[in-house]
Amino acid sequence: MLGLIADIGATNARFALADEDGVSHERVLPCKDYPGIVEAVRAYLEQVQIPQAPSVASFAIAGPVQGDQFKMVNHDWAFSIEATRQELGLERFHLMNDFEAIALAIPCLGDADLFKVGEGAPVKGQPIGIVGPGTGLGVASLVWGGDRYIAVPGEGGHASAVAQTQREYDVFAYLYRKYHHVSVERVCSGKGLVNVYDALRAIDGREDLPARDAQEISRAALDKACPLCVEALDMMIGFLGNVSGNLALTLGAHGGIYLAGGIIGKLGLEWFAQSRYLEAFVSKGRYKDYLRAIPNYVVTHPYPAFVGLRDDLLRIG
Repeated sequence: MLGLIADIGATNARFALADEDGVSHERVLPCKDYPGIVEAVRAYLEQVQIPQAPSVASFAIAGPVQGDQFKMVNHDWAFSIEATRQELGLERFHLMNDFEAIALAIPCLGDADLFKVGEGAPVKGQPIGIVGPGTGLGVASLVWGGDRYIAVPGEGGHASAVAQTQREYDVFAYLYRKYHHVSVERVCSGKGLVNVYDALRAIDGREDLPARDAQEISRAALDKACPLCVEALDMMIGFLGNVSGNLALTLGAHGGIYLAGGIIGKLGLEWFAQSRYLEAFVSKGRYKDYLRAIPNYVVTHPYPAFVGLRDDLLRIG
């Protein structure tokens, strides 16, 4: 049984084929190049040129999946799940939240797919938290179901962000005037890094500094070419540690916190290990030692969602 899998974010749609033997024919297509999901799927299938199109598919996508109608939060694709199934000639089509797929992958990953940050050891059968800064911010969890972990998707990226210093309060005040709600995603993602940089630039009256995208801010920060970029990146990583620590406390995540998404790998694993992430993660007053016992891992597998999607595909197929 050959099936189609896809991990669709706000920027890229990643496609592959999956069966009992594994995953193959991986391709990455920019979402902006296609008016909708059907056109992107057809472009992928045309590229791979397989003898017969798959009859089953499992897709992960950024946003909450509820009912038949789906609209992406950070991109303009909107579609009916059932109409998409029919247009693509599929017998079965399963759509899930992108971080549900990543959560499903976590129990299947090995040491080679992970980079440990800090102390602690995972406790088998205990809850697991997943946080992923990319274009946006994904959050999910895993709970033990007696014989296997069960993925619980969520929209934690849109929970309210928390400021802990006057400088952060000033950034939030600036962003509140723009958005009327400062979510975690607004300050802890690719878009969030730009927001933090722009806020600091405005607060300090640094109109002489250029507008920059997330990649330009990160590069200038890592090269120490711009002190404001250094501060913006440091602040964003602090927000990430705070979010992960909150999730760990909420879940009692002694199974570990796993960091996915595209940003950390681009910053560099060794750099991240020395960043303020862990300091912010454990900075919860009386529960500092409690959090130190919870391990943190960066997911280094290039396509973690594919691992979870293949598992799902084999079940529905």
